[in-house]
Amino acid sequence: MASQVYFTPNLDSASLLKLYDALGIELKGKVAIKLHSGEKGNQNFLKPDFFKPLIDKLQGTVVECNTAYEGERNTTVKHLKLLQDHGWSSFYKTDLMDSEGPDLVLPVKNGQVLKENYVGKHITNYDSMLVLSHFKGHPMGGFGGALKQLSIGCASSYGKAHIHGAGDASVGFGGDHDSFIKAMADAASTVTELFKDRIAYISVMKNLSVDCDCCAVAEDPCMQDIGMLSSLDPVALDQACVDLVYQSKDKGRDHFIERIESRHGTLILEGATKLGMGSRTYDLIKL
Repeated sequence: MASQVYFTPNLDSASLLKLYDALGIELKGKVAIKLHSGEKGNQNFLKPDFFKPLIDKLQGTVVECNTAYEGERNTTVKHLKLLQDHGWSSFYKTDLMDSEGPDLVLPVKNGQVLKENYVGKHITNYDSMLVLSHFKGHPMGGFGGALKQLSIGCASSYGKAHIHGAGDASVGFGGDHDSFIKAMADAASTVTELFKDRIAYISVMKNLSVDCDCCAVAEDPCMQDIGMLSSLDPVALDQACVDLVYQSKDKGRDHFIERIESRHGTLILEGATKLGMGSRTYDLIKL
């Protein structure tokens, strides 16, 4: 059965609200807003004011986790400062979910690579979650969207190394590449299992660089902005974003596609589908 994915070419805060309302879901209680805070020096990450009407509507808390690589987000002290410097703390309540241990260990059911996933333990403080993804390329994953936010994004600093190392955190970023992509799907499944029907997804196809917002030195966007999408199915949402890149007539699409294909990025879609997280078949509904 095809999943529903809503699309608008508009890139404004009012359209974000329409995308959320189209989903017909009411995220209740304490709502976690999972997004990317942006590495220091990155010019492409989406700024706090863009999301304000939607986050205010949900009275949400912006949540993040520390990184597993050197930079300005790999310790709680530095990451909290960056949240302030980038304006997140000025606009919203913020929470580094792995700011205190021990990590929450979530079992992976029928995983291809992982048996468990390590996430910031504060995740249990939330009743529901909105995953606000900046869809773009990624140096290792090929692309980053909703599934990456669920996996690497919600993983603790240790959990990120565990995923990259395909179950061996001591290997870290030197693990088998395809196993890392599959491990992201495994990790993502534990977060959807945790929230079940209390989670929704919006992806913004703006500032389309082949590099992630985690890069302090990122390539400038290679494609024109495309629009925004929402769904209750993270697999369908990521697939729709990838398809819009392939369907584009933009002269920069080939560079973006090369990044996806050279990193075997769609393995995460295959893995997530096998785990029952969603469908790669969808109906795209224009608002």
